[in-house]
Amino acid sequence: FTADSASDAVIDHSAWNRLLGEYVSEGADGVNRVAYTRMKAEAQDALAAYLTAMQAVAIEQFGAEEQFAFWVNLYNAATVSVILANLPLKSIRDIGLLGAGPWGDKAVTVAGRALSLDNIEHDILRPTYKDVRIHYAVNCASFGCPNLARAAYTGATLETMLEDAARAYINHPRGFGGAPGRVTASSIYDWYRDDWGSVAAVLDHARKYAAGPTAQLLEGASAIAAYDYDWSLNAV
Repeated sequence: FTADSASDAVIDHSAWNRLLGEYVSEGADGVNRVAYTRMKAEAQDALAAYLTAMQAVAIEQFGAEEQFAFWVNLYNAATVSVILANLPLKSIRDIGLLGAGPWGDKAVTVAGRALSLDNIEHDILRPTYKDVRIHYAVNCASFGCPNLARAAYTGATLETMLEDAARAYINHPRGFGGAPGRVTASSIYDWYRDDWGSVAAVLDHARKYAAGPTAQLLEGASAIAAYDYDWSLNAV
């Protein structure tokens, strides 16, 4: 998909924004939870309407930042839709065979192209933008994942939201934990290490955002001792 660098047009994500504000809440532990069951009962049609509207967008008529926000919102909304369609669930990995999850299944059609969640993340977002903060924006409906934002991404808010998401995850124990000399980290930094380039680059990236106890933990760190990820559903 190409972008129109001269375009200042914006995509209307207000419907998704309302759904996030109503059904996503911040837990006392700093992890955003989604009221999936209530959302299915009250707003499944509204979510479906938003996804239908997004699939009708002529995406190549928009600028790069507007497209970036579009793909993040589309990924997250499509993921929530898949969860609603498969409730009750303990984990998104309960969908499909042998823990395969829904990522390879075609989920949306944009500009005549049927796309899976994997297509959006790995064939569009990551290679197009080459921005590691993508990993803090897309949400896989799991406790171990960076938070599903409580507001829709837009081209205008993209940079601020990406920075806030990176800072929040890195300074939460599911991003980095352990003890000085034995740092543990989210498996995201292992699975997608090539996006950073090396463990040293991951640690340098994390130190850029680290504060308080996390900054102390990462000060002088040169290795990550272990990786962990919690696939439990991020449900209320």
